[in-house]
Amino acid sequence: MGSVATYFTQLFGQEKKKEEERHLRANDRPFNLSYRYANNAIKTSKYNIFTFLPLNLFEQFRRLANAYFFFLFCLQLIPQISSLSWFTTAVPLLLVLSITGVKDASDDINRHRSDKQVNNRKVDVLIDGELRNEKWMNVQVGDIIKLENNQFVTADLLLLSSSEPLNLVYVETAELDGETNLKVKQALTETGEMGDSIEALASFRGEVQCEPPNNRLDKFKGTLTLNQDTFALDNDKVLLRGCTLRNTEWCFGLVIFGGPDTKLMQNCGKTTFKRTSIDHLMNILVLSIFGFLAAMCSVLAVGNAIWEVKEGSVFTVFLPRENGVNAPLSSFLTFWSYVIVLNTVVPISLYVSVEIIRLGNSFFIDWDRKMYYPKNDTPAQARTTTLNEELGQIKYIFSDKTGTLTQNIMTFNKCSINGKTYGTGNSKTERVDFSWNQLADPKFIFHDHNLVETIRDGNQQAHAFFRLLALCHTVMPEEKKEGDLHYQAQSPDEGALVTAARNFGFVFRSRTPETITVVEMGKQVVYELLAVLDFNNVRKRMSVIVRSPDGKMTLYCKGADTIIYERLHPSCNKLMEVTTEHLNEYAGDGLRTLVLAYKDLDESYMEDWRKRHHQASVAMDEREEKLDLLYEEIEKGLMLLGSTAVEDKLQDGVPQTIEQLAKADIKIWVLTGDKQETAENIGYSCNMLREEMKEVFIVAANTAEGVKEELESARRKMCPGGAESPSVVKARAGLFWMQKTQTLQDETVEGDYGLVINGHSLAFALQKDLQLELLRTACMCQTVICCRVTPLQKAQVVQLVKKHKQAITLAIGDGANDVSMIKAAHIGVGISGQEGMQAVLSSDFSFAQFRYLQRLLLVHGRWSYLRMCKFLRYFFYKNFTFTFVHFWYAFFCGFSAQTVYDEWFITFYNLVYTALPVLGMSLFDQDVDDRWSFQHPQLYAPGQLNQYFNKKAFVRCMMHSCYSSLILFFIPWAAMYDTVRDDGKDIADYQSFALLAQTCLLIVVSAQLCLDIYYWTAVNQFFVWGSLAAYFAATFTMYSNGMFFIFTSSFPFIGTARNSLNQPNVWLTILLACLLCILPVVAFRFIIIQLRPTINDKVRHKVRKEALPAPAPRRPTRRRVSTRRSGYAFSHAQGYGDLVTSRRFLLKRPIKNRPILFTQRDSPVAHNQPQLYRTIAEEEQEEVQSP
Repeated sequence: MGSVATYFTQLFGQEKKKEEERHLRANDRPFNLSYRYANNAIKTSKYNIFTFLPLNLFEQFRRLANAYFFFLFCLQLIPQISSLSWFTTAVPLLLVLSITGVKDASDDINRHRSDKQVNNRKVDVLIDGELRNEKWMNVQVGDIIKLENNQFVTADLLLLSSSEPLNLVYVETAELDGETNLKVKQALTETGEMGDSIEALASFRGEVQCEPPNNRLDKFKGTLTLNQDTFALDNDKVLLRGCTLRNTEWCFGLVIFGGPDTKLMQNCGKTTFKRTSIDHLMNILVLSIFGFLAAMCSVLAVGNAIWEVKEGSVFTVFLPRENGVNAPLSSFLTFWSYVIVLNTVVPISLYVSVEIIRLGNSFFIDWDRKMYYPKNDTPAQARTTTLNEELGQIKYIFSDKTGTLTQNIMTFNKCSINGKTYGTGNSKTERVDFSWNQLADPKFIFHDHNLVETIRDGNQQAHAFFRLLALCHTVMPEEKKEGDLHYQAQSPDEGALVTAARNFGFVFRSRTPETITVVEMGKQVVYELLAVLDFNNVRKRMSVIVRSPDGKMTLYCKGADTIIYERLHPSCNKLMEVTTEHLNEYAGDGLRTLVLAYKDLDESYMEDWRKRHHQASVAMDEREEKLDLLYEEIEKGLMLLGSTAVEDKLQDGVPQTIEQLAKADIKIWVLTGDKQETAENIGYSCNMLREEMKEVFIVAANTAEGVKEELESARRKMCPGGAESPSVVKARAGLFWMQKTQTLQDETVEGDYGLVINGHSLAFALQKDLQLELLRTACMCQTVICCRVTPLQKAQVVQLVKKHKQAITLAIGDGANDVSMIKAAHIGVGISGQEGMQAVLSSDFSFAQFRYLQRLLLVHGRWSYLRMCKFLRYFFYKNFTFTFVHFWYAFFCGFSAQTVYDEWFITFYNLVYTALPVLGMSLFDQDVDDRWSFQHPQLYAPGQLNQYFNKKAFVRCMMHSCYSSLILFFIPWAAMYDTVRDDGKDIADYQSFALLAQTCLLIVVSAQLCLDIYYWTAVNQFFVWGSLAAYFAATFTMYSNGMFFIFTSSFPFIGTARNSLNQPNVWLTILLACLLCILPVVAFRFIIIQLRPTINDKVRHKVRKEALPAPAPRRPTRRRVSTRRSGYAFSHAQGYGDLVTSRRFLLKRPIKNRPILFTQRDSPVAHNQPQLYRTIAEEEQEEVQSP
């Protein structure tokens, strides 16, 4: 549709010139409007009131069948060739277009409502020297707007001033990058001086020149010209749309990018018209059917020409030809007449039925109580009704991490202090009572009473342990009222550690740039903060140097175990061995670990070190290197205290879900914005990365050559004998075979491998010359994790797999940073979590927990695919059978395009007699129930391989129809030839033959349907028997004397039913035809099941032997012994040490009550864990081993 829009913009000369640089002036709308910048209104809808009809019809007529039926309708308007009335095609066509149009309109109205809700939000805008409350959509580039605490950022803004010291603001960027920790932004001092003075802000005439709109979230380049002075602008001075203002009373900003130009919308990707692979296949099949139809009509037209020449002259005596009509013209007209008569090979009711089936299966997803999350009152929702069956064909899943696999909630789980481990990790034991601590966090949960007793007994090592946690961090406290402490942690794991120290009696109370105040076991102690040795990715540790009130100086350090161990005093070797055992135990449980150590410092040494530290910190050259050397010097000879273990809580059932999906041969790739260590650790927690893997490759090079070398090295290790160049199969696909495809072939690899690739390395790997190498290496691995990726890179990875693997993809996420990935994949799933609703609004399906994905795919997806394939196979069978009988009859009616059936039967065959039974099967059928589907995830594999409906299945269906039509035509023809009634009267007439043929046809296709149904319901029974009853009732009614007398020309088959159907030989003929059609099918299926049973056949046989699947005994989780344990500061960023030692964070905030997040308690349903089942292979092994 984008190409159509581009065409129209070019046609009317409205295509916008590409912007190369943005130039704007504050408080000068006329100047800014001259550049025709986009305003702040957003538009995610596809249509408006004027474009809906033409664009929607264009979309619908892209379906070849719809275009074909329109062409057929035009043919039927020509009386010389039409043997059927025009309304037989016009009415169904209008019905199909209307139903689809109403559905598309409904979907777009919902998008309009969403756009309207966002565009009509209010914000204070400075206009003509006063603040006015305006809608977001009316905000223009160059406007100055005022934001207040907890408000969404309206557009991409240049921060001018704020209520906080040093013009700082705190923003939450969950909608952009999925991280819920706060980020700090700071305005220029020159603009910050304006404060909240309306006069100063209204007279502000700064000019901004900056980069054009782009999707780079982490970069911004520009300059501000003010009073002939120029100031550099970077990303730290810009607030992006999608952020939320936190802990800041107010701020003012200058709008730089609005609406579609904002970085959030630039990352969203285009709304595309998603079509399933079955839709594409049906287009190709319909095209093939047209060719086949043309071939049949050509044969019959040639037959007509031959018959006219040889036999037609005999009939001209009593059936003269029209003037000017000769054999060639008659043959030409016959061709088009047969196009109309045989059009039922592609009936328009096919598309109506497909839409109804998809709608029904969507309702089943909406109504599924097992996918309802009571804690948030969130049901599963099918937000589109056109993609259900594709859920049963997924090969690759692309998942976000934060908020999708994890809850983004850290909990202090276990710790090791001086060689003794604490924390059971078992929620069944009694919870520790912290009522003795007035400042304890009531939400903190711990289950080992021994640690509290150790602390309260005055154990010095335990006190030093928690004192370190209370002092060594960059957390900022908020005390809104006496004792009501809230911590603003830059990373959630840091917050968990400080909260743990708080509950065990070491409460971090407040800080200044020079001091840290801690309440130790009820006594307030103020430490002098001498230095912060900040974290970075190379150091992987953080230290603080403090002076206690008694003058003792101590360095406290926490960090990765491998880093800290290198710096320990030799006297700690024995303790280190014990602590290492504990670390292995914690890592085996998937916990994120840190090692804690300290060092007492000498006064004279410290004084000398501080002087050298000051000199290094103000050095203009090699500042970082000099500081690192000083840090290395002082962080030596440390004394080990112990280790901590923090759990990044996975959502319920995530490891089990991933295990189930892996058994279904679905590959899961994690695409996350988090750091590499975070992603790796979650990979181990989720069982995606396992210690028994042969190797986990890390690709982290900073150059294209380096990335290429690392990828090639990994590939050679996995497949030593493999070819250097990838094996790519080139082919053509799509309608008219115009689309060129390049499919990368799978390669056999022994053993399991994992791949972790960084965002900067991924940027090089996604370049054109490295794409195939990346995909080839990644597809050899069992697990792929991409970390520190941008939203656009997520979409590019999805597109790469779609393009070169020709596999069905699914993307799942919960934040705005996942929107582009969700739109790029064949199926987009949104999780309604803690990061807003952007992902849900852009998704095709949504629910509240990742664990529901296995039910969506293994149950609903598989059933939908199975039902759709059964429907198509049966639908084509019954219509080809119906049509082929016409073809055989042509050889006996002089190729005159006479119909073999009664016209009313032709009209009602697809609309009434066979419509409901096949819909009943397509809505309710299931090979096995949901519990068996979970027990045997391998049942999902046929959908991935597209085995149930493909071109071969279509050809087999045609051959079956051809056989059935031969029986259904020639058996009645032979039985009726020269036949008489019991009383000697002749019944071998056209009408009696037509009635017999159509009755045989209807009974045979109904019997075939009964063979295809696996799961009988009362609805199926009613539809099948009701349709047959309706046929006989309608037949006797329409062939009655009364109908003939009232509508003589419309009902010519007077008395045919009662004259024919009371004869035994007619019923014997029907029985013979049915047996000859059905028995070979039964025999063929029986032989195939015996010789080549499918996984489906095996499981269905097992279902008949067992009442219900018995869950396997739950296997204990195997503890992994990890060589890489530490997960220090996984989402931590460098630079916060400088912030906490400055005065930037000092502020007084008004006391505000925090709302309760959830008033409804979770029900037991929410805690249901997915069951672990044995596979068929495992069960067969058990049976062999058993005596």
